[in-house]
Amino acid sequence: MQDSAAAPGRERLNRAKVLRAAAELADEDGFDALTMRRLAARLGVVPMALYKHVADKHELLDGMVDLVFAEVEMPVDVDWRTALRTRASSMRQALLRHPWAVGRMETGTPGPANLSHHNAVMRCLRRDAGFPFPMAVHAYNLMDAYIYGFALQEKTLAGDIPAEAARRRKAVADRQPSEIDDYPYLAEVVTELAKRGFNFADEFEFGLDLILDGLSHMHQQAPTRTCRTPETPPRRSSAR
Repeated sequence: MQDSAAAPGRERLNRAKVLRAAAELADEDGFDALTMRRLAARLGVVPMALYKHVADKHELLDGMVDLVFAEVEMPVDVDWRTALRTRASSMRQALLRHPWAVGRMETGTPGPANLSHHNAVMRCLRRDAGFPFPMAVHAYNLMDAYIYGFALQEKTLAGDIPAEAARRRKAVADRQPSEIDDYPYLAEVVTELAKRGFNFADEFEFGLDLILDGLSHMHQQAPTRTCRTPETPPRRSSAR
């Protein structure tokens, strides 16, 4: 084992390298399996060397979450609906790459990428879309609840949902055949999914369309007025 000083031919240990290695380990085995000892072994240093770069596992997680936020795209040169759609899809893809981050994105102390991302989303809602502040907050919370909730369900659902539905139907039938008749609509789900096929990932766009359509409707129904934003210059009082 080496300390944080660089061995000949080896890159010197730094915070960015520690965070990248931690994220890689968590991608492989989950965050709960990540320990400072395992991380030190991956980096080829003694565990104490890590504490020169992160104070504890909480700070380590904050930095790892910041890496995930840095991967999320939030375009600035498109209309607000396109920007929010791109951001939602990009966030979902980032969480698919880093499933350990599901349920942890809004915890801890935010880092620079985290802060920049949240600021960009609020700027899109307030400046580009023109939502009043309360509506922008509602929209942001709705979008995040949908994205994070979908990611959690996607993480826990079976990969082949029609096959899993058929397995569960058989398990119920084996336990008590007469019970199948008590759930005709669930039986229909099993039969129709087997016929039509089903990919849960496709449901993301369907739900996202409903949310964006709803936000557009709210925006159109709101009274037409200029919304002051943090970037709006203060009005000068007229001279008397």
